[in-house]
Parts: sequence; structure tokens; C-alpha cells
Amino acid sequence: MLFAKMGVPNDQLSFFTTLLYFPWFLKGLWSPFVDILRTKRWWIVAMQALMTALCILLTITLPHPAAETIAAKATSAGLFRWTLIFFIIAAFASATHDIAADGYYMLAHDSKSQAAFVGIRSTFYRIASVFSQGVLVYIAGQIENRTGDIPLSWQVTLGATSAVMLLVTLYHSFFLPRAAEDQPRETENGERVNVAHVWEELKESFVTFFTKPGVGLAIAFMLLYRLSEGFLVKLSQPFLVDGREAFLREGQIIGGGLALNTDTVGLLYGTIGVICLLLGGILGGIYIARRGLKRSLWLMAAALTLPSFVYCYLSMAQPESLWLIGTAVSFEQFGYGFGFTAYMMYMMHFSEGRYKTSHYAICTAFMALSMMIPGFVAGSLELAVGYSTFFWIANACSITTFLITYFVYKRL
Repeated sequence: MLFAKMGVPNDQLSFFTTLLYFPWFLKGLWSPFVDILRTKRWWIVAMQALMTALCILLTITLPHPAAETIAAKATSAGLFRWTLIFFIIAAFASATHDIAADGYYMLAHDSKSQAAFVGIRSTFYRIASVFSQGVLVYIAGQIENRTGDIPLSWQVTLGATSAVMLLVTLYHSFFLPRAAEDQPRETENGERVNVAHVWEELKESFVTFFTKPGVGLAIAFMLLYRLSEGFLVKLSQPFLVDGREAFLREGQIIGGGLALNTDTVGLLYGTIGVICLLLGGILGGIYIARRGLKRSLWLMAAALTLPSFVYCYLSMAQPESLWLIGTAVSFEQFGYGFGFTAYMMYMMHFSEGRYKTSHYAICTAFMALSMMIPGFVAGSLELAVGYSTFFWIANACSITTFLITYFVYKRL
């Protein structure tokens, strides 16, 4: 949303923001080192402090392109080189924080306590999603409406984010418990695990993963099941804020969106949409728990792909009714949340075995790659054909979803 509102063309926007997936794609390579260097608590606080510093740097260094450049959607991504550098470092910090927080949760609680707090943990995760994609975008929109200054609106929003991160870091520095079991990992003989042990374990986990029966089909499923959504998710928000009138510039189609205000998108997509996404995930989990993965697979594949066709309708009809647009976005997000449950369950199913944790980390790397591949080309494709045709092409990729679902269904 930041880059879309700053007037960065969709091809550059899509390509450079997709680079931010790399830390999540690669995190399995350095996750063992979080186990052997310092405590999980140290990593959590250190990464929060680093992200706070990066948010402050982002606030200070955010460029201010001219209003005319923004309106023409002609802002070069090169203007945001430092912004992108700070974002990619923050992504590495965030991925590392994710590794440490997962490990800390299991060490700081016994099995009974884990079960008691898992609902609270997931609730705060959902609150964080709504806050980042909804509340912060809404704040940026409100400031933009009052000042007419788009760069200033995002600078203030990033400043508010810095303040929140600082408070969280200070709180955890003093109040995060020091778990007795939160120590650098040891071998079965009680020796301190060293780098050689880590590399040997990493090698073994990769070898056993890629020699598992059906690994080729599993990788294909992880890469293709979300292909349609991988294209759509990159440009759904830019589509909502781009101008309604499309125009050509150097052979590229600019505009043709719904021209919604930033605060409206924060409310519709980032708040109501995210809530529907999470609700779909919750109901999907209940459904798959009752019927099992195999019996749920076809319905979930349909739920993941078919609601996305609402964007084909929105791009062709360009309705002005916020109720209609909000309903369409909520329907698509609910379907995505519901259908994505099967994807997560399949990764857990395939990861079963001796190196369950490592194999699941490798699966999540393929999950990140499944979003990176379409993300790199989505913007260029949209500028070549326009939003309406782009959404039809993106949804035509649902054929691959149903095709790979067929082969996985036969094997389960």
C-alpha cells in the first residue's frame, strides 16, 4: 500500500516487495543457529530492538516524491533504495524473531500451559494482522485526507509503528520471563552443540526430505496449489486504490482500478477482509478436523480459487457501492482462509517423521517460493494487459490448483 500510494508502477512494486519473501524462504538455513547461540529470550528482545531501530530509520529516510509524479504513477523504485534495504533487514529480523518465539513458547510452557495459552497466542496474532493491515493503513488514509500529503501520511504512520515497537521491546526487556530450559541446545551427551553438529543435522534433514516417497508431487502441490492467489494477492490492494480511468504510457496500461481512499481500503481490506480471512481459517480448521484432509480437499481447493473471480467482476463493472466492494473482498478473503487450511494440513502431513520440525521448515520455504514466483512477474503482466485481463489470467491458473489437487487426492 505504501508503494502503491507513492506512485510506484506495478511492475516495480510487485518485483521489489516480492524480494521481502526471501528471508522467510531461507530461514530454515539459519534457524539451527538460533538454538545454539544465546537464549530464545535474547533473540526475541534483540530482534525487537533491531526492528524498532529499523522502523525509526524508515521514518527518517522515507522519500517524498512530488505530487505530480505520484499522480502519474511514475515514481521510480530506485528512489526507495534505502527504504527497501531497511525493509529487507527488518524481514530477516522478523523471520529470526519467528524462529525464536516459536521455540521460546514451547520451552517456557509445559504441555498443559501450552494448551491453555494457545488460544490467546493465536488471538494476538490475529489482532496484529488487523492492526498492521487495517489500523495502520486507516491512519495513513486519515492523515492523507486531512493534509493532502501522501508521503507525510506514511511517514507519520511509520513513526507510530516505531513507537509501538519501542514500547513492546521495552516491555519484553523487563517482563518477559526467563525460562529455566531456555538455554543453548546440548547433545545427548550433555555437550554444547557446535556448528559442526548443526551442519550435519541440516544435511541429514535435507537428504531425508528429498528422498521421501512422493516428494516430487508434494513440492508440485506446494508450488501450484496457490498459484492463482499468488498472482492476485500482489495487486489486489493497488487495484483498489488506482484511478478508474485507464491510460497508456510507453505501452503500459496505468489505472483502471476502483479509486478508493486509503482509509477505506484499510477498513475494507485490512480490517473486515482480514477478519473474514481469519474466520475462514478457523472454520476451515474445524471442518478439516471433522472430515479429514482427503475428504476436505476438493471443497477447499474450490474455496481457495473460485471466490477470486470477484476481482474479475470488480475490474469489469467498477462498482461504486462500498457495500458491494466490501462484500466481494470479504467473500474472497474468507474463501482464501478456508481453502488455505488444506495447504497447511498437507504440509504437516508430509512433514511427519524423524525430522518433523526441519521438514516442516523446508515446506514453509516452498510455501514462500510459491508466492515469490508469480509475485516477480505479476506487476509486469498487469501493466501489459490491464487489471481486468490480468485477473482473468490469474484466475485461469486455478486449473493448476485443481489438477494438482486431483493427483494429491489419489495419493492420500
